[in-house]
Amino acid sequence: MDKNLAIGIDLGTTNSAIAVWLDGKATLIPNSLGQFLTPSVVSIDEHHHILVGEAAYSRLITKPLQTASAFKRFLGTEKTYPLGETTYTPTELCAMILKSLKSDAEEYLKQPVRDVVISVPAYFNDQQRKEVRQAAELAGLDAVRLINEPTAACLAYSLHETHDRRFLVFDLGGGTFDVTVVEYQDSFIEVRASTGDNRLGGEDFTAALVDAVMAKLNISADSLAPAELSKIVQACETAKKRTSAEVSVALPEPWAQSVCFTTQELLDIWQETLNRLSFPIRQALNDARISPDEIEELIFVGGATRLKEVQQMATRLIGRFGQISLDPDLVVALGAATQAACRLRDEAVEEIVLTDVCPFSLGIASNREGQHGVFSPIIERNTVIPASRVERFYTIHDEQDVVRIAVYQGERVWVAENVLIDEFEVDVNPAAAGSESLDVRFSYDINGLLEVDVTVVSTGKTIQKVIDRTPAGMSDADKLSSRHRLEKLKFHPRDALPNITLMEKLNRLYEEKLAEERHWIEQMILHFSRMLETQDDHKIKTLRDQIESDLKASGL
Repeated sequence: MDKNLAIGIDLGTTNSAIAVWLDGKATLIPNSLGQFLTPSVVSIDEHHHILVGEAAYSRLITKPLQTASAFKRFLGTEKTYPLGETTYTPTELCAMILKSLKSDAEEYLKQPVRDVVISVPAYFNDQQRKEVRQAAELAGLDAVRLINEPTAACLAYSLHETHDRRFLVFDLGGGTFDVTVVEYQDSFIEVRASTGDNRLGGEDFTAALVDAVMAKLNISADSLAPAELSKIVQACETAKKRTSAEVSVALPEPWAQSVCFTTQELLDIWQETLNRLSFPIRQALNDARISPDEIEELIFVGGATRLKEVQQMATRLIGRFGQISLDPDLVVALGAATQAACRLRDEAVEEIVLTDVCPFSLGIASNREGQHGVFSPIIERNTVIPASRVERFYTIHDEQDVVRIAVYQGERVWVAENVLIDEFEVDVNPAAAGSESLDVRFSYDINGLLEVDVTVVSTGKTIQKVIDRTPAGMSDADKLSSRHRLEKLKFHPRDALPNITLMEKLNRLYEEKLAEERHWIEQMILHFSRMLETQDDHKIKTLRDQIESDLKASGL
């Protein structure tokens, strides 16, 4: 048993993946269905079993009220998801995905898995990162490092390339968007700038297409039952992945028709979303202080970059064609495993030196020109880390004996519009306003540890506050409560997951089809149900393989 396996996880909005560093390279770990991508979808069936991945994905249409997807988008918010009789937070749903990946890895590696590196969008804020760690803890994992998704992709590509260059990583997933400017030279990877939008992704293109379809049908979302709306969403998701210039959305019953859009109509539908993609690109280039013609390579990461409209927009802005030499859906997981190997100093990667940047500005609340609650950055966004910066501040009241240091993260001028990280008080000698000064130093490392040193200049006394942004940050009571609710759930046995997945697919097809096709699906369901009752694994697998082969031959 190798206790020091290097495991990397890409916890995605739409799909997730897990990889391990073996024999000098990152290797993807298949799930119980033999697939490298696990849909980030959770559902609860009629027996209160938790379904994760493909089995849950099939229920997005048939049981939308018992199924949750794209919940990673809402980490750091108060949004909850009622599934069955229980309500879950995005953190708990992410924990279910991570638990499924953990089980897949343990089955594949034949040993327990604990320490992992998890990738996160570069633009995730402090609270969102904490909740990813909470999800890992609830899943029985220790997230020893969070790595920004574009940085992970850079690591994966750097092992396949040898020449020095500067490149832009265009990372568009299902629900998040990151742009990162990176320089690679002499086995040294330096992130020059990183920015993005953690509420923008491939799901937005689907949503825009759904709106256009309903406009053509002259129907509103409010007039549709959840299952009907889910059918339209899934039809649009399928049509979006087309290879032709035009799009034809094939709608099932009760519409049973195709809604077609020309190339220009499609561009008009997606123009607003495409415009939102362009701003972070310009900002990243500006922060890196380089022009588009200084970018030597454009790298596409994330499944949504397969949309030709997205590629065309990025190509037009950067002035060069992008490359997808590694699978955009899987490259982040490979990079996360590579980072895990770097952390364990594997011989194959120990020569790679990685620097990252602080994606948000870090500062404190201050008073300027009589205005309270003004944000004063101390470490600016896209500062290469580790970094240490100091700024001097002064008291604002006569006889003031206490100064409140409130640490914030963000880019807005008012602290109320930024994210509060922590706060504490420092005692000072009472004196006239402005006569007492304090030096506030921020020191920030690549693991997310922020040290705040406040020195009272008149006395030389220093108060240090260590803000550890790496632990889960969850109270013991909250951890116990959340764990208790998760433990009460009945997770279906792993070896039965392929059977559940097939049955959910058959149920979905039964709802979609009519006449002879529906009867054919019905016979499959009845036959497979009888076979499941035998509990004969060999016979079940044989029939399952036959049904899947028949469905594939019929184009289903």
